[in-house]
Amino acid sequence: MNHSSASNNFLDVLSSFKDPHIARGLLERLQSCDRNVNIMEVCGTHTVALFRSGIRSGLPNNINLVSGPGCPVCVTPIETMEKAIGLACREDTILVCFGDMMKVPGIQDNLESARAHRGARIRMMYSPMEALELAREKTHTNIVLFGVGFETTIPLFASVMIRAQDEGIENLYLLSDFKIIPPALEALLASGDTSIDGFILPGHVSAIIGADAYRFISDKYGVPGVITGFEPVDMLEGISMAVDMIVTETPAIRNEYTRIVTPEGNRKAMDMINRVFGMRDSRWRGLGEIKLSGLRLTDAFKRYDAENLIDFTIENTSEPAGCKCGEVITGTIQPTACALFGSTCTPSDPVGPCMVSSEGTCAAYYKYGGR
Repeated sequence: MNHSSASNNFLDVLSSFKDPHIARGLLERLQSCDRNVNIMEVCGTHTVALFRSGIRSGLPNNINLVSGPGCPVCVTPIETMEKAIGLACREDTILVCFGDMMKVPGIQDNLESARAHRGARIRMMYSPMEALELAREKTHTNIVLFGVGFETTIPLFASVMIRAQDEGIENLYLLSDFKIIPPALEALLASGDTSIDGFILPGHVSAIIGADAYRFISDKYGVPGVITGFEPVDMLEGISMAVDMIVTETPAIRNEYTRIVTPEGNRKAMDMINRVFGMRDSRWRGLGEIKLSGLRLTDAFKRYDAENLIDFTIENTSEPAGCKCGEVITGTIQPTACALFGSTCTPSDPVGPCMVSSEGTCAAYYKYGGR
């Protein structure tokens, strides 16, 4: 088979996951569900895709979708933002970060306001490799790469740190607030504070860690989960699979996204992560401290830790008055139950992190009107 034929076959397969006739059939099948179920979609990309496709409004009222802690911007704690702001305000330092971190609230400022009013030096990036290129160019300036994200993006940052070590670059540092999804899901289930009957598990993260990483959800807690892609048929099929397991009381971890996700995941990417990072406890906005849910640089890369540059203290990292992002992240309430939603807190002037990122639950509700 030549390259053109392979590409056409792939496009044909992909188009079936957008087929409105298949989608309608799955929606009709879901109408037969005769019990109330709460399904949490963990991934922020799923949250947006479910709104954009109209799936949320098309589901029967007894199938309730709840958004979970799958937006890395939303779960970044205030103290991490204060570290980033403080480092960016050093005269000898440039902070390099993704653009969606610029409006995440700290105590008084965010990165955007610190740049405007406090002289913070910040470069927005499209790729972590840009920080490495900047470090090569500005050899007498500390370049701090602000690392926020889940397993999907962590290998990119790991590759940058390996390159920096191989090249002997001495002025590049990493401020790491990377987080791991499975421990957060276990924390949610162990808390007993949420009534989750099943999970729609993230496709991108699962491509790295593999389907087997979630077995504890069904084996230990008796809750089913389905890994899905992001097209309408993907998501509807995943919801249907989850509902079937909930109704028949046969919990398991099933993989709808088999064209991308394998049981073992991407071992090369995982090996790269494990070479550069080790596990540590981490604080999640809304969830608190979760054991072994974050990453730190290993001893071999410890000299690149931006914590070595921090010469200031951080105090009083309580959430803004009235902000309910913690309850939104855990699925305890919908964004519209927060008194600040849509009035004091909007995407252009966010109070809490769930309104900052385009994948944040509050931002999605604001854009799509809860439909």
